[in-house]
Amino acid sequence: MDDGASPGGPGVSEDGEGLPMPRRIWAIIAVSFGTALFVLDSVIANVALPTLSRELDVSEGAVTSVVTIYQLVMVMGLLPFAKLGDRIGHRRIYQIGQVLFCSASALVWFIDSFAMLLVLRALQALGASLALAVASAMIRNIYPDKSLGSGLGVNSVVVASSAALAPTLGGFIVAHFSWQYVFVVAVPFALLSLLLGRSLPNARPGAELDGTGSAWSAVTVALLIGGVQLAAHGGTLLPGIAAFVFGALSAWLLVRRERQQDRPVLPVDILALPAVGLSALAGAVAFCATGLLTVSLPFILEQKLGYTPDQVGLLLLPFPLTMLIFAPFTGWLSDRVAPTKLGLFGLAILIAGFVSFIFLPADGSYFDVAWRLVTCAIGFAFFMPPNSRLLIGSAPRERAAAAGGVLSTSRLFGQANAAALAGLMLGLGLGLGPVPFYVAIALSMVAGLCSLTRYRTIVAQRRMAQYVQTGA
Repeated sequence: MDDGASPGGPGVSEDGEGLPMPRRIWAIIAVSFGTALFVLDSVIANVALPTLSRELDVSEGAVTSVVTIYQLVMVMGLLPFAKLGDRIGHRRIYQIGQVLFCSASALVWFIDSFAMLLVLRALQALGASLALAVASAMIRNIYPDKSLGSGLGVNSVVVASSAALAPTLGGFIVAHFSWQYVFVVAVPFALLSLLLGRSLPNARPGAELDGTGSAWSAVTVALLIGGVQLAAHGGTLLPGIAAFVFGALSAWLLVRRERQQDRPVLPVDILALPAVGLSALAGAVAFCATGLLTVSLPFILEQKLGYTPDQVGLLLLPFPLTMLIFAPFTGWLSDRVAPTKLGLFGLAILIAGFVSFIFLPADGSYFDVAWRLVTCAIGFAFFMPPNSRLLIGSAPRERAAAAGGVLSTSRLFGQANAAALAGLMLGLGLGLGPVPFYVAIALSMVAGLCSLTRYRTIVAQRRMAQYVQTGA
C-alpha cells in the first residue's frame, strides 16, 4: 500500500520524503494550531448544552442543535471542499476557512438568541469545513511515508489536548461568564495558525470542479444527518424519518453517478478499496459511539447525579487526558504492528468501558466516573490512530485530498449522528438512563465487524494476487 504524499506543488514531496527541515516543524505547528481550533470549538459546546437550554429557553432535545448544526455543515462541505482544494490549492483553502471562522466568531458577541446562534454556528462550521477538508492531505505531505503513523499520532495528541482543555474551559466559562465566550475562545488558535501558514504544503492547483456532484453530495449529507436531528424534536419524527429515507435514496443515486466520473467528488474509486472504505465505515461508527458518550454524559452528570457545570468539565477530563498519553504511542505502534490487530484490541477495551457505565452508581463519585472514562479512552486510543493510518496510507498518492476528506467526513459524520441520536434519546426521555451506552456498545461491535471484514478481505486479495503471479 502506498503511503506517499499528494503530487505536485511547491514544497510537496513526490517521493514520500515530506517537507524539508525546519519547514516541516513550522508546518506541523501551523496544522496543530488549526486542528486545536476546530476540536476545541466543536467539543467545548457539549458541556455548555444544559446551561444553554436554560439561558436561551429551549428544550434539551432542541439545544443539541448547537452541536449538530456545526458538525452537519462541516460534514456537508468536506468532500466538495476537498475537491475545491485540488482546484485552487490546499494551503489557500485552509487559510480561507480560518478567516471565515474568525469572522463568524466575532459576530457571536452581538447576538443573544438561539436562532442567531445557530446561524453563526453554521458559518463557523463552514470555515472549519474548508480547513479540515484538506488538513489530512497536508499532514500526509508534511511527514515522510515511514513516519505517517507517528504523524497521525502527533495529530491525535493535538486533538486529545484540545479535547482535554475544552470540557474544563467550557465548564469554567459557563459557570463564571456569559455563554458567548464559549464560542469565541478558540479564535487565538486560528490567528496563530494563519501567521505560520506560509510553511504549509500546497499541492499544485488544477483539478476540474464538479458543481453538480458537490451540491448533490452536500444535500445528501444534509438529508441523512438532518433527518436524524429532525426526528429528535417533538412532533417531527415522521418528517425526520422521511428526510433520512430520501437521503439514503439520494446517496444510492449519487454513487451510481460518481462511478462514471474520472475524479469524483464522492471518492467511490478509493472507497472501493477495502482498506479505505471499511476503515471509513469503522471510523464513523466508532466516533458515533464515543460521541454519544461525550454528548450524553454531561446531561447525566448534571441532571441525574447533581454536579455543577464546572464540575462536569472536570469529570470529563480523564477521557482526553488518557487519549493524550496513549494516542502518540499507538500512532507510533501502527507503523510497526498491523493496524487491524491494534484496532480490534482497542474496540474490545472500549466496549468494556461502555458496559461499565451501565452500572454507574446513582451517587457516582469522581473516581467512579474517571476510571470508566479512562477505560473508554484507552480503547479508543488503540483504535483511532491505526485506523486512520490505514485509511490515509492506502489511498493512491494523487488522491491524498480525497482520502483526507473521507477521513474527516467519517469522523464528523459519526460525531454529528451521535449528537442527533443523543438529542433523540433526550427527546424520548431515554437519554438519562443506560440506553445511550447500549447503543454505543452496538456501534462499537459494528466497528469491530468492519475491521475484521477489512482484514479478511485484504488477506484474501493478497493471496489471490500471489496465486495469479505464481500461476503466471
